[in-house]
Amino acid sequence: MNKKERHIVALDIGSTKTSALIGEQEDDGGLKFAALGAAESKGWRKGQIVNLDLAASSIRRAVEEAEAIVGVPVESAVVGVAGTHVRGVNSRGGITVGAKPRDVQRDDVRRAIEAARGVTLPEDREILHVLPQEFFLDGQDNIRDAIGMLGQRLEANVHIITSSGAATQNIVTAVNRAGVRVDDTVLESLASAEACLTQDERELGSCLLDIGGGTTELIAYAGGVVRHTAAIPIGGDHFTNDLAVGLRTPIPEAEKIKREHASTIRELAAQDLAIEIASVGDRPPRTVFARMLADIVEPRGQELLMLIRDELRRGGVESQIPAGIILTGGGAHLRGLLELAERVFNLPARIASPRGLAGMSDDVTKPEYAAVVGLALYGARARRQAGARPTGFMGRLKSMFASA
Repeated sequence: MNKKERHIVALDIGSTKTSALIGEQEDDGGLKFAALGAAESKGWRKGQIVNLDLAASSIRRAVEEAEAIVGVPVESAVVGVAGTHVRGVNSRGGITVGAKPRDVQRDDVRRAIEAARGVTLPEDREILHVLPQEFFLDGQDNIRDAIGMLGQRLEANVHIITSSGAATQNIVTAVNRAGVRVDDTVLESLASAEACLTQDERELGSCLLDIGGGTTELIAYAGGVVRHTAAIPIGGDHFTNDLAVGLRTPIPEAEKIKREHASTIRELAAQDLAIEIASVGDRPPRTVFARMLADIVEPRGQELLMLIRDELRRGGVESQIPAGIILTGGGAHLRGLLELAERVFNLPARIASPRGLAGMSDDVTKPEYAAVVGLALYGARARRQAGARPTGFMGRLKSMFASA
C-alpha cells in the first residue's frame, strides 16, 4: 500500500467541536496516530445541522489542519452519527434451517439475522447498525456462535440502531461539501465504547456515557454485546447556559468558569473561594463564590443522571451493569460529575480516555477525543476484515462490533 492507502480518516462532527483524525495502518495490522485537526463547530443546533455551509466550513478547517501535518490529501472518511434522532431497539427473528436437523452454515446465520432485522420502520428512518446479541437453536439459548452446531430452528436476537434519514443525509452532504467522501456512518457511542471500554466491562455489564456539547450518548453492554442505546438531550452546553443565566454573564465567560471552578457536588466546591466574573454589557465585573456555582450546576447534573437512570430502566438494563458507569466526552471533565454518578447509580464509575492507537500524544488521549479515536479504530478493523480493499468495503460490516 502507498502512504495514502494506509491512512484511515475519522470525522467526529459534534455540536461544539469538529475533529478530524488520521491514523496510519502498520504492517502488523495495528493503527498508529498520524494527525489530529480540530475546529469550532458552526451550523449546528441541538445535535443536528441547521446550516450546511457553516457545518461544511468547520469540517474543511479540521480536515485541512490534519492534512497539513501528514502532507497527504484526505479523500474519504469514517463519519460519526449521534443525537436524539438516533434510536435503538431489540428485535428477534428466526428461520428453519432444514426439514430435519443439520449443521448451521454461515448463510443460515446471515438469514436469521436478516429475519430479526425485518422490523417495519417509518419512512424517515434508516438502519445504521444491526448488532447480533445471541442465537437460539432448537430451544438452546445464549449461543454466541451457532456455525457448525446441529439443529433445525435458528433464531437471533439483535440490537437495531436507526437514525433519521434526513439528519444523516445532512451530515453526509456537509462532509461532501467539504470535499470528503463518506466511507461509512457509525454510531458515535459505539465508536467511543471501542476506544474506552475494557473487555471485562463489556462482559460483566456496563454503561458508557459520552457527554458531548448538545447531547449525552448512552450505550449499555452485557454479556459482551450491546443491549441498549439512547441519547439524552442534555450535554455540557446546558451547564454553561445555566451558569450564563444564573450569573448573568456572557456564554464564553460562563464556559471558562465551568471549566475552572464549577462542581456538581456542593461539598467539593471551595466554599469561600471568591471568583471575579464579567458582567453583561458595560457593567463592572462582580464577585461570586464557588458554592454559588454548585447551586446552579448540581440540579442540572442530577437531572442528566436521573434521565439516564430512567432510560436504563426503560431499556430493562439497569440491573445488568454491575461493572458500573464509564464517563467520556468533553463533559466528563466537569468536576463532581463522577462522584454524583456513583451516588445516583450506587455503582462504581470512572472517567475513560481513548486508547488503542499507537503513538497518541497526551492531548489526543483526552475524553473529548474518544469518539474520533474509536471511529478510526472502526475503520481500521473494517478494512482488515475486508482484506484491505481500499474502498467500498464498509457497508457490509455494520455488525462487526457485536463480537468485539
